[in-house]
Parts: sequence; structure tokens; C-alpha cells
Amino acid sequence: MRVQIAQESTKPQTLFDDDNLINAVLDLFAAGTETTSTTIRWGVLLMMKYPEMQKRVQDEIKTHIKPGQLPTIEDRKNMPYTDAVIHEIQRFGNIVPLNLSHTTPTDVNFRGHCIPKGTEVIPLLTSVLYDKTQWKTPYNFNPNHFLDENGKFVRNDAFMPFSAGKRACAGESLAKMELFLFFTGLLQAFTFYPPAGVSKEDLNLKPDVGFTLVPTPYMICAKLNE
Repeated sequence: MRVQIAQESTKPQTLFDDDNLINAVLDLFAAGTETTSTTIRWGVLLMMKYPEMQKRVQDEIKTHIKPGQLPTIEDRKNMPYTDAVIHEIQRFGNIVPLNLSHTTPTDVNFRGHCIPKGTEVIPLLTSVLYDKTQWKTPYNFNPNHFLDENGKFVRNDAFMPFSAGKRACAGESLAKMELFLFFTGLLQAFTFYPPAGVSKEDLNLKPDVGFTLVPTPYMICAKLNE
């Protein structure tokens, strides 16, 4: 790494240097911690809201992960329903609806309109994550969005919570691994349900508004699985 930095630093207008490397690593940890933890919060809330889905995930965990063993990233390919649930949590949670602002590097012609070079552009991820032409039930939590008729996981080009293109989230691969390991590990160990006096119908899926869309604060009970 040091050799590569030294080589790149001799080039004019390079962005590959110590300061940029440090800032990139800080972004991975700071932004990654916030978005991953918020997604897990949505996941736990949705599992309480839909206990039948929680049980199906747990059944898949019991089938493919031996008792006493923690999940590994290699398990994901054998657990299509769990993978679909995690993807749907990200789609439905829509935690960064405005993405991050970008700037056009050149004049851009878009649908008959000219966007001049240097214009700040804010991609609205909500428009694609809730697109009625791309999702069968965009406003409902539905893991079947990512499953075919045989129960196998299928990708959808409209799934882009990490944005897309050259400026997509640099931590996408890391985040996907974290979400699978944390979410699967939690459901392997615990069953989540609302506290006494609160029914699943009472659970509120409307988010609090902020830079990220976080769940409205909720109470939770966790039962240790046998």
C-alpha cells in the first residue's frame, strides 16, 4: 500500500494520498456504523411485526447452520429466504432516501433537459426503491420481491440502496457481509417480540425523519432460543 501511495503521489492531480486514504477509512467506519445499525433496527422491528417471517428465517438458520456454530458469509448462498428478507429490509427501510449529493462533471442532457457542468444533483433513491413498475407491492414489506417461484434468490436492478455507478457506496461489500452476519446471528440466538400489552398491529413502521430514516423508537423483548 505504501509503495502504491508513493507511486501515485508523483502523478499530478492524483487523489491517492495519505489524507484521502485516512478520510476514506473514516467514512467507511462512521457512515458504515450508522447505516448498518439503523438497518438492523429496522430488521428487528419488522421481525416483530411479521413473526411468521421471523420463524421462517429461523427455520432456515436451523437447517443450514449447525447448533453451536455462528453463521459465516459462506452460508448466505444456501439461505435464499434470509438473504431476501435482508434485501427487503434495506429496500423497505430506505434509510438514505436522498442518497448523497453529486456534481455533474460535464454538461448532461437528461430527458430533454440540460444540466450544466458543476450542478449539484441529489439522486432520490426513494423513486426507485418504491417504484411501482419495479416492485409488486412497493409500500409493503415483502421478501418475495427477491424470490422466484422456486424460492431461489433473484436480484433486481432497481435495488440500489447503496446508489449506483462510479460514486456508489465504497463500503457496499462490507455492509452486505455485516448485515448478513449480524442479522442471522441475532435471529439464531433470539426470538424478538413486542412487550406485554403491545400487539404486532400496534408497531409503527413510519420512520422518524432525519438525515437517515430511522424507526420510530420502540420497546422490544428478546427470548433466548433453546
